[in-house]
Amino acid sequence: MNTTTTTLPLLSEVIARPSAFDSLDNYLGDIPTSEWHKVIARSRDSDLLTESNWECTLKRLGGESDDVVIHRFGHWACGWWEALAVRAGTPSYDEAVKIVNELDDYPCLDESDYSDKQSEEAQRIWSDCYNTKDRIKYIRRNREQFDFSNFAHLRECVRGDFFCGWDSELIG
Repeated sequence: MNTTTTTLPLLSEVIARPSAFDSLDNYLGDIPTSEWHKVIARSRDSDLLTESNWECTLKRLGGESDDVVIHRFGHWACGWWEALAVRAGTPSYDEAVKIVNELDDYPCLDESDYSDKQSEEAQRIWSDCYNTKDRIKYIRRNREQFDFSNFAHLRECVRGDFFCGWDSELIG
């Protein structure tokens, strides 16, 4: 466990320079007061791990409240980004520091949630992005991934109604 004293960055400072290509000159919204500190952020282009960590963090903090807020921003490059922020000097802040320390030690807050998201995304890609011919080709090429108990099971998988296994090739 990370034993260093963690101080969460001020949200106003994050807004002033969200990336190497940005500055406060590009920001059009209200600047949050100095009581708000950024815990975690996500954008339109966030990956599954970021989404999982975002949702798990929000859940552990008890959802949005007087001490936990989501600040939403439009952005010229990524479309939008959000910052989950906590009020300084509150139990939510203390819990957020624990969460950030956990993420410093290991990049995933909840492996079960992350695994579920991976499975859901693989299923979505299997059914939405592969046509029947592509599914058959994939099954033939990767037989070791599949364990069909009967022909009906194989047929469901080929139709995209059921996916029995996944590969990182499917979800990138």
